[in-house]
Amino acid sequence: MEHSEIEMEQRSIHKNVFFRLLKYAKPYWYYFAETFALVFIITALELYRPKLIGKVVDLFSTQVQFSEVRKIAIIYLIVLLASFVCNFLQTWILQLTGQTIIYNIRQEIFEHIHKLSLRFFDITPVGRIVTRVTNDVETLNEMYTSILVRLIKNIVKILGLIFVMLALDVKIALFSFLLLPFIIGLTILFKKISRATYRIARTKITAINTYLSEHLSGMKLIQIFAREKEKNAEFAKRNEELFRANYREMMVFAIFRPSIYMLSVIAMFIVLLLGGDSVLKGVITVGTLYQFTQYISSFFEPIQELAEQFGTLQSAMASAEKIFMILDEEPAIVNPKQPNYLPQVKGKIEFEHVWFAYQREDWILKDVSFVIEPGQKVAFVGATGAGKSSILNLIGRYYDIQKGRILVDGVDIRSMDIAQLRGAIGQVQQDVFIFTGDIKSNIRLRNEEITDQEIREAAKYVNADSFIEHLEGTYEAAVTERGATLSAGQRQLLSFARTLAYDPSILVMDEATANIDTETEKLIEEALKKLMTGRTTIMVAHRLSTIQHSDNIIVLHKGKVRESGTHQELLHQNGIYKKLYEIQLKQA
Repeated sequence: MEHSEIEMEQRSIHKNVFFRLLKYAKPYWYYFAETFALVFIITALELYRPKLIGKVVDLFSTQVQFSEVRKIAIIYLIVLLASFVCNFLQTWILQLTGQTIIYNIRQEIFEHIHKLSLRFFDITPVGRIVTRVTNDVETLNEMYTSILVRLIKNIVKILGLIFVMLALDVKIALFSFLLLPFIIGLTILFKKISRATYRIARTKITAINTYLSEHLSGMKLIQIFAREKEKNAEFAKRNEELFRANYREMMVFAIFRPSIYMLSVIAMFIVLLLGGDSVLKGVITVGTLYQFTQYISSFFEPIQELAEQFGTLQSAMASAEKIFMILDEEPAIVNPKQPNYLPQVKGKIEFEHVWFAYQREDWILKDVSFVIEPGQKVAFVGATGAGKSSILNLIGRYYDIQKGRILVDGVDIRSMDIAQLRGAIGQVQQDVFIFTGDIKSNIRLRNEEITDQEIREAAKYVNADSFIEHLEGTYEAAVTERGATLSAGQRQLLSFARTLAYDPSILVMDEATANIDTETEKLIEEALKKLMTGRTTIMVAHRLSTIQHSDNIIVLHKGKVRESGTHQELLHQNGIYKKLYEIQLKQA
């Protein structure tokens, strides 16, 4: 694709993006209308002030009464006060409107992210998403709160200055405008270069945010393997790339602004040369020359701002493109239009010839079929990559299968209400995620229907109260990010309490007893027994000793069900399970 075609395509994209952005502003059109009306008034008052000073200058050249000067001074003061009031109203209305729009956009992005499937988060770096919600949205904030209005204001001001200068003296005005072609050319060049440099800078910011997010999360691993030096070097490289991008952007502005200033000096020289000659010849007054000098010095300022604002507008368009890429991301898992609601989820689970792949036809599960009756305790075992964890993800419909059916109580989960389905499943994972807040909020998870009493009862039932009661503040005790101040066992007990508080019909556990400290191991075992009582329980475990009492053990190998039965039955089969059991006995 040729360069011109790429530019045309980009302009088309920006046009569509711009109209999409305007849709967010549409409900507040009357506020913008008020702002633009104030802009016209402010511009008119700004153009009127030099005229008043020019009159005073001309008055001093004649025998004038002080009352005349005083009269103009009072008018000037009124104009200044009116400008102040209009500027205040414009800023207040615009900031309030802009912040409201940005609030709505940020909320929409956050809500949309929650609708996206886990597949999206598997392939999208966290840092990139954070950049979209923070940096890119803030760039839009600047567009709504200042750029659009300033663009209009500067265009109106330039047109107003041209009209006023021509009205004062056509000859001097036209000579002053001789530099306009140079200014326009310089502005176009600046716009082109600044757009490119800004895009590079934004890309580097996203890259460094992504890197930071990933490496701060993996700080423990970095320290374990003593890779600080290497990581510092990697960060230094990315930091240097950002520095160079910002430096290039700065240099563009550093060249453009002095260039515009030099042109304004030349224009002022022309005005003073021609205007001085006209004053001596008596064509114009000294007051008129003063007005010209004020107008010409004001003429180049909005042109400079206009060029910079176009650059910022382009930046906003680039940020908006990235934001809309997320908003246009279609949720892979959608609620059916008319979902089947079950009066009560009993917990019967059926897999019927299920085929599943994360990518195309790289099958993780191949023609998997089994039935789990309500209240049964079923365990899945097998080598890494056999498909155990995938089964757990599919039951909650975090991913959709390609072939076959998954039924809960005889109903295809694709026809069920997602909230009801997931509300009926309690997930207990190996790596428990703890939110910043307190103990109580981490059990309740903002569900105000769960009372404080129910929280305490759930914690007590699963033995979590054994450590909660010893914390300063007990259930109001502060919890840091990811629960860093709690042990692995304490976090697990907290997740049990969380699960019990939601009272699910189906319990799903993915290596829930792995990496538990010996201090809380007994408490966890007791808690698990209580938690599994009366619930359909599906477990994934590498330690076969933890699943020996399961009603059914299903052995997976390379995505297929190879064996199934109780612990004793599988031992008698002399198959894969027995080999795994014997290996673990030797290791013990």
